[in-house]
Amino acid sequence: MTSASTQSNKELVWEFWQGLNKANAETVGDVVNRYLHPSIDWMGCHPFNQISRTADLVQHYWQPMLHAFPDLKRQSYIFFGGPFQSERGEDNSNMYGEWVCATGDFVGTFAHDWLGIPATGQPMRIRFGEFCRVEDGKISAGRVILDLIDVMREAGYRVLPVATGAEILIPGPQTGDGILLTPQAESESIKSLDLVEAMLFKGLASYNQQALSSMGNARFWTENMHWYGPGGIGTTYGIGGFENQHQKPFLHAFPDRKGGHHDVRIAEGLYVASTGWPSLFATHAGDYLGAPATGKRIGMRVMDWWRREGDLLPENWIFIDMIDLFLQFGIDLFARLKTQVAP
Repeated sequence: MTSASTQSNKELVWEFWQGLNKANAETVGDVVNRYLHPSIDWMGCHPFNQISRTADLVQHYWQPMLHAFPDLKRQSYIFFGGPFQSERGEDNSNMYGEWVCATGDFVGTFAHDWLGIPATGQPMRIRFGEFCRVEDGKISAGRVILDLIDVMREAGYRVLPVATGAEILIPGPQTGDGILLTPQAESESIKSLDLVEAMLFKGLASYNQQALSSMGNARFWTENMHWYGPGGIGTTYGIGGFENQHQKPFLHAFPDRKGGHHDVRIAEGLYVASTGWPSLFATHAGDYLGAPATGKRIGMRVMDWWRREGDLLPENWIFIDMIDLFLQFGIDLFARLKTQVAP
């Protein structure tokens, strides 16, 4: 069964997030300080990036967002926890520990401009992925990606071409069972993690830089799998859609990509999640989403959540910090946004 420490950590993080749902820009500092260590190893998507003091996290992340969205609420559709104790030889052992993660949407009225994105006065969804490490009863580390490209699109601005996949409201698990507030069977967690690690380190890693079939996707994914990608890529359906709408253009641009450089990789029950900062390294060898090849070595901040069904994976939720990625290409997507915003 889920360990007692994982269960208590989940309860702590869940309680913290419920407190945030009741906070505003003036009171959020009190809530954050109650649950976080004063010094924190927090990594967010660009433009937030690395923050090491909880006071700065309140000032630069939470207060501006709650000013822009005064009625902001977190709506998670996957939530679970577990320890990261990899035996794969990762060189980031300082990150091992007990983690809790979630993905879903922040929902609120876009009342004031935020990050240079003009307010719409309308309800807005901000897709999020988040990981929290718990030590000594408080949160000591965090990893967060917000899908800011999709926020811009939803507000009426395009800084990337129309996605190759479908631009839809990303749903939660088809089974509706992604919020794991209660303990899960350890045998199921192990089976889920084994499947995902096989897919990552035996499937995706076996790409021969020529044929997509070299990865053997059918060994790991259901035929009608759903791949829920970030703004700029979109959602694909079925193995064929996954290969043609995501993998083919991605591997054209990054043929030597190597993933799995994880700060966190955890499983509980039928769910698995991972992130790395960066998680993937590659050479930008081909054009990608309108960006010509630069020949540069790049690193991608990536987050994944997977759901297992039997011996296969039917759903995968993915985040990529696209703004940071394009900065490595020499392209500032916030600058592109400014050219579209009326003075």
